[in-house]
Amino acid sequence: MSTQEGGGGVSQLVTGEAVVLQVRIARMPTRALACAIDMLLQGIVLSVLIALLAGFLFGSEVSEALAGALIFVVVLLVVVGYRVVMETLTRGRTLGKMVLGLKVVRDDGSSIRFRHALVRTLMWFFVDFAPWFAACPGIVASLMNKQGKRIGDMVSGTVVIRERNQPMASPPLFVPGHLVQWAQSLELSRLSDELANAARDYLARFTELLPGPQYALGEALAARVAAVIAPAPPTQVIAPAYLSAVLAERRRRELQRLSTHRPLPTGPFPSTSPYPPAPSPYGPAAPAPAPSYAVPVGPFAPPSPYGALPPAPPPPGLFAPPAPPAQSRPATVNAEGWAAPGSNEAGHWS
Repeated sequence: MSTQEGGGGVSQLVTGEAVVLQVRIARMPTRALACAIDMLLQGIVLSVLIALLAGFLFGSEVSEALAGALIFVVVLLVVVGYRVVMETLTRGRTLGKMVLGLKVVRDDGSSIRFRHALVRTLMWFFVDFAPWFAACPGIVASLMNKQGKRIGDMVSGTVVIRERNQPMASPPLFVPGHLVQWAQSLELSRLSDELANAARDYLARFTELLPGPQYALGEALAARVAAVIAPAPPTQVIAPAYLSAVLAERRRRELQRLSTHRPLPTGPFPSTSPYPPAPSPYGPAAPAPAPSYAVPVGPFAPPSPYGALPPAPPPPGLFAPPAPPAQSRPATVNAEGWAAPGSNEAGHWS
């Protein structure tokens, strides 16, 4: 894993798949404020626990050594246990970091685990800000390191980043016209939420990625998605279009399921009448239209984030650019070249 420093506090993390991630590193003042919030909360909890423990010990005949040991254990659990538990359960966040929008990640950008949280906390307590070292090693290391790492971060292989940089908008999902029938026949039961969210995040950040990572990360995600769904696309298609079609069909099915499966009435008086409902004088109600993954065309159509693909075609394979397929009838295509199934020739909904 290698890192490069950019302007404005932006650093580039290179993952194990040689994909460059641009992140904003949290600097010492912001981290110090988050630490102060955590220490304030810990101080309140610790004061309450020590007061309760002192009241218990005052009324009983307990030796001073045992009382001191109990107080030390309580302090250790609050100071060390709080950070380890919070960063493990929230994947790199404490309450102070949540308030300021910070997160601890590994050097390759992935989430930390228990061992990383434990090493960081132990180094924070015994080395970085230990009173016998005048609480200086962590401050000095953070000021001298390009990524603002303290000694605990260096040992555990972690870095603190800022999450509240730019809000990630939900990407517009499209299905190319020649892939509509294929998308409707997909078996998506093995597509996990985690993988779908990763593909959605990639599409949302598509225009922010450099051309190299833009193609490499798309190919990696498309290969992972293709391994858990079936069948394969009938024609060759670029990775962003493949992922967009899969996610659009997944969203369409979910919306259709929510619209057709209405929850039954619940409560203390459920409907248990043995008589069928009276027929409506207006005839049977028309079924609700199934949600579509098509987008309207025209000046108000959402811009496609995949219109600025590199002009050079990628190497041949499953996700190579397809040739324009022959269609039996003309399909409406928006300005970005994406077919809009479900619309008519004039660009209005049918």
